Formats: sequence, C-alpha cells, structure tokens
Amino acid sequence: MKKISIKLNGESRYVYVEPNEVLLDVLREKLGVKSPKSGCERGDCGACAIFLNGKSVKSCLILAIEVDGQEITSIEGLSNDGLTPLQESFIEHNSFQCGFCAPGMTIAATELLRSNHTPTRDEIKEAIAGNLCRCTGYDSILEGIEAVVKK
Repeated sequence: MKKISIKLNGESRYVYVEPNEVLLDVLREKLGVKSPKSGCERGDCGACAIFLNGKSVKSCLILAIEVDGQEITSIEGLSNDGLTPLQESFIEHNSFQCGFCAPGMTIAATELLRSNHTPTRDEIKEAIAGNLCRCTGYDSILEGIEAVVKK
C-alpha cells in the first residue's frame, strides 16, 4: 500500500492505495465520492467521468497511484456552493430519468461550456458523445445544455 495525497473537491485528502487500484474504486469505496458510477469499466460509457486537474477523464481507466499530488473534481465539487446553472437546467428540462449518466453528462457538458460559451447542437452532441444514456434518447439532455447556452 502507498499513501497518496490529492485535492478532492477543494479539500486535501490522503488515502492508502494498492498499485493496481483504479481511481474510480478508490473514489467510491475509500473516499465516499458516489457520483462517478461504475458502468462499463473500460472507458466506453462515461459514467465514471471526473475532472483531473481541470480536464475531464474516465476514472475507471486511471490507476489511483497515478494521481498522487493532483486535483480531482467530481460533480459534488462543482456544486459546493449550490447547483450550477447547467445542473439547474438539467432539472428544469427533466434531462435524466434514472440519473446514472447524469454525472458523466454533467462533467462533459461543463467542460464544453468552459471552452465554448456558444456551442452548436452538433458541437454539444460531439462533446457528450462519450457518454451513454439508456433512458432519455438524449433530446432532453441536449435541450438542458442548449437552454444554458441561450441564457
């Protein structure tokens, strides 16, 4: 076991990890961060997305030992001061049914809106393409993102 240090949602944390432990498992099981979900466990579904040093990554593909000294933000960290306008818009547009994809979609859309304040529908589709949703058909998710863009 190796002790690693991370900044998790703005708070310095220490945790002991095995060399083969995946970041997703450490976040959920050792650090109590439940928003990243375990879906495909191979980076295809986007349910485990987080920000690592401000860039969206799939936490199921990263060894926890690799993030020593780095900064991690989950959707819990995005809403430390209350829901973001994007999260509020997702609620207003009933963007999610079961909610399993919500964290990954929120991370992907947040990253897009940080770099492009006026994305087209095609740019939004491309940005969320790495996130699978089995409930909504994506229209309500697109509408939630587009509503934030219009504001």
